Amino acid sequence: MNQHDDPDGAVSLADPPQAPTRLADEVQLAWLALTLAPGLGPRRILQAVENVGSAPRILNLSLTDLESLRFPAPAVQYIANGRALADAGDEWRRVQAEQASLLCYADQAYPDRLRQIFDPPPLLWIRGDASLLTKPAIAVVGTRHPTPYGLGMAEMLSRDLALRGLLILSGMARGVDTAAHKGAIAANSPTIAVWGTGIDVIYPKENKALAQQILAGGGAIVSEYKLGTFPAPQNFPRRNRILSGVSVGVLVVEAGEHSGTRVTARCAIEQNRDVYAVPGNVTTKNAWGPNTLIKQGAKLTATWEDVWEDLPSQIRLLLESRLSAEYGVESKGHAAASLFEQPPLPRTEALVLGILRHDEALLLDEIMEKLESELSSSEIFTALFELELAGRVKQLPGKNYVKSF
Repeated sequence: MNQHDDPDGAVSLADPPQAPTRLADEVQLAWLALTLAPGLGPRRILQAVENVGSAPRILNLSLTDLESLRFPAPAVQYIANGRALADAGDEWRRVQAEQASLLCYADQAYPDRLRQIFDPPPLLWIRGDASLLTKPAIAVVGTRHPTPYGLGMAEMLSRDLALRGLLILSGMARGVDTAAHKGAIAANSPTIAVWGTGIDVIYPKENKALAQQILAGGGAIVSEYKLGTFPAPQNFPRRNRILSGVSVGVLVVEAGEHSGTRVTARCAIEQNRDVYAVPGNVTTKNAWGPNTLIKQGAKLTATWEDVWEDLPSQIRLLLESRLSAEYGVESKGHAAASLFEQPPLPRTEALVLGILRHDEALLLDEIMEKLESELSSSEIFTALFELELAGRVKQLPGKNYVKSF
């Protein structure tokens, strides 16, 4: 694939291949043309296709017939003068050059769960494995500014659920989203990132390596926005309905009172999806979202079992049968991470680990001050080094340390 990253994070495209010729391609092209038309939202497009019978038929309607569909004037002109089809052809060629794909509402591969929501996207742009959208999935969402506790819980729960066959979805934003994807990757499981930009525009830019890991691991990047769409604030609340719509449930890990995560949780409730929430420290602002959701009926979630036991029985039985076939054991046979179960440690490491917390970082100077009567500075350095190697302690910028999950 001939691509060159530009300074803004977009990807330039190689010379386009030939335009579509197959009937199936022509159907997708028609859906693409309607999606590109100005002023046509998902509901209006889907209602028009239902009334007319197919997307290609709409492109062949007269000006008067298009107006009878109550399309806005700019959309009527855009379709009637042929620009819609021409622009769709250009976009199609760019998609092919990206080695990406399109999935329209009329396609049998379109995920059934997403069809059930109020305003499913008529068209999805996809890089990676589109078939993942039909698999049992959990959306893991939360604040862009989590505490170490929130990061650890998001990664741990995502890893443990992915190990048991649940697909992890998130938005690849900073913070909890990033941790969720990393948890799935740590489980050697594919994961899906639903973007509020075009699939060729990485946002945030520092997650470029994560996007590459998602695709290399057999995952997918999905968007309802055309190539080249840059991050606009209104795009992200809209994409959240896709996260919840594709999933069987939504897991919230840390979210402030005015967090965008509330939009995803509300979408999940409106779509009759299960909502799970990790309880937080009531003295921190990021605990407001999940704690409020729990008060309103969300399932309190501390371990993967809390999600697992609440899954629809047919989904749980399907996943358990796959685990049994793959590993020859039941799902409970897979070890789960725990906040409380730790193998014995040498005295020096146990003392250092004993004063560290999951939800609050300690400076190296603070650690040495707390342990000055017990350990020398060299013993503390050695213990921290060994604990980091073992994955029990994580060093944050500024020589801050937290206990890992």
